[in-house]
Amino acid sequence: MERRKFIRNSILSGAAVITTGKSFSVNTRKDVLPEGKPFNLPYAIHDGMFENNAGKDFPDQIKWAHDQGFSAIEDNGMMSRPVDEQKKIGDLLTKLGMRMGVFVITSDNWHWKTSLTTGKQEFTERMIKDCKEAVEVAKRCNAKWMTVVPGNYERSLSFDMQTANVITALRKAAEILDPHGLVMVLESLSDNPDLFLRHTDQAFMICKAVNSPSCKFLFDMYHMQRNEGNIIVNIDKVWDETGYFQIGDNPGRNEPGTGEMNYKNIFKHIYEKGYKGILGMEHGKVNPGKEGEMDLIRAYREADSFK
Repeated sequence: MERRKFIRNSILSGAAVITTGKSFSVNTRKDVLPEGKPFNLPYAIHDGMFENNAGKDFPDQIKWAHDQGFSAIEDNGMMSRPVDEQKKIGDLLTKLGMRMGVFVITSDNWHWKTSLTTGKQEFTERMIKDCKEAVEVAKRCNAKWMTVVPGNYERSLSFDMQTANVITALRKAAEILDPHGLVMVLESLSDNPDLFLRHTDQAFMICKAVNSPSCKFLFDMYHMQRNEGNIIVNIDKVWDETGYFQIGDNPGRNEPGTGEMNYKNIFKHIYEKGYKGILGMEHGKVNPGKEGEMDLIRAYREADSFK
């Protein structure tokens, strides 16, 4: 699934395509679905994830998810929402005692054409503009973290020159975000080989070089399983520069328990290391409809039952 399409649909149509014709059931045990019991870790839902049970309205989905024990949301497209909607979501999260996870730093589709690797001033200037706007969005929806993707590999430049260009641009972005206590999290991706940022060690080095509390690594475990595997070992290696996690089993990019990854062990490891951030549920679901959404919750109850 292409990341751009995934973000645009935010679990909606993409998940439906993935699940068509499948009858996989993650877990049918009722004892792993205690309604309202808080999870051990703060898993963040997406718009559309529970629309069959809660309806199309995102605030209604947030309320319903809260009743199921979820304590966070994330919304890649928050910057494109109307201002009043951003405020409405922020106020609701405050009322429910829930947290806001990442949104993507971009005011429009320009984000997907940006490549900080080139060193071109136009891209850096647009990044700075978007960061300034992101500060205001974060205030409205009570956000702390926001996703940044540096862009594609620039084949006319050496790898080291591209890295230097990315670091230079991110330092300027960090200067904008740091006074507000905001954190951009760099996401290494697996969607296509042209992407510049693809591995944990690469992101770790860039975060070290930027040298700011406002620049950390977004450890998307689905992408990192595809690119390099060895998830728990790599979590430890880059721990002090990791600001955020995202979830998705591989293959399929669906809920825990539907692929090859042992999320119960991974969640236990993250919990025992004292992680205080959010884990974004950036994935689809195997089964459709209301029962498919309940299967997803059962999957999280099972993976979260490590203590």
